[in-house]
Order: sequence, then C-alpha cells, then structure tokens
Amino acid sequence: MNMEGRIFMNDMRKNNEARTGANRVDNRAGKYLTFRLAQEEYGLEILKVREIIGLMDITKVPKTPHDIRGVINLRGKVIPVLDLRLKFGMEAKQDTEETCIIVVDIAGEDGSILMGILVDAVSEVLDIQSSEIEDAPTFGADVDTRFILGIGKVKNTVKILLDIDRVLTGVDLASMDNINLDENPVVQETTEMAM
Repeated sequence: MNMEGRIFMNDMRKNNEARTGANRVDNRAGKYLTFRLAQEEYGLEILKVREIIGLMDITKVPKTPHDIRGVINLRGKVIPVLDLRLKFGMEAKQDTEETCIIVVDIAGEDGSILMGILVDAVSEVLDIQSSEIEDAPTFGADVDTRFILGIGKVKNTVKILLDIDRVLTGVDLASMDNINLDENPVVQETTEMAM
C-alpha cells in the first residue's frame, strides 16, 4: 500500500474509533444508584437494580470464595450475597446501620441471576449525562479495568461507574450456580426455618 493509502486508512480508523467511543459514552448516560465503599463513591445502572434492603441475617455457605458472604432468604427466594469490599481487595469492615444489600440482576450464560451485593452505604440516584462520563483511565497492562463502565464527574466529585455484569467473573457466577437449595442442606434448613 502506498503512503496516501496508509494515511487514508489511518484516518478512517481514527474516525471509526471516535464514532464508536462517542456512541459508547452516549449509551452510558442515564440514571445510576450511587453507593459508598470505604471513602470512594461508586455507581450502578439503575436498570440493573431490583431493590435495596437493609442488612439481614446472611447464612454462610461452606466452600464458597472468600468474597461470597453467604445467602439470604428474600421472600422465599435464596439469593447469594457478595461482599463488594472483599471482591475489590479492600479490608473487611464491621457492618453498621448504613450497611445494606443491593439486589441486582446479573446477566449469566443461562439468563439473569439475582444477586445481592453488600455495600457500606447507599447514597442517591443520579442522572448522569454523557458529557459527565469519561472512559476509565489506563493503569497499565497488569490492571484490569473492564468492569469499570466509566468515570462520572458529578458535583465536583468522581463516581466510579461499574458494569456489574463484568464485576463478577465466570468463576464467581459458577460459584453462584453451586449455591443450590437441593444440594445444600444448610441453605435448605435456613430457608425452611425462615418460612
């Protein structure tokens, strides 16, 4: 390919990348439920949130990953609960009156999965415009930021917007599938007692 052809192809690639990036930012605009972990503020797309519940009894399930706190019985449905602090490599923290569980709808291979994520406190619902969202910064090859949908710049603060489907890896979802009423007598006993 001659020099003019290479310049033309390079310009086409740059234009396509700019269009793709603009569309991705536009798709990220919308309402986000914001919450706190340690001193940082995070956000989840509101359409992924089923409900917010106060902290309730969580039953530990043996042989689950360290960031799976256990399961809860929510109106007769057993829902796994993930401690988001531990998932993100933060120190464990004593639960407080503000600690709560956000029940989210995760896209799994076999359809959607309801899951609880334990957070320090829920803040508010924000309507974040596309002009207020930037891509996650690059931290180098060793840092995976695919679970970050973007960085919201709202009211002179920064909110880390999460792609909750990507926060959980395939290994996490496989662990969730293993938490089954029929195969786990501890979960079944707890559920029967709560009914």
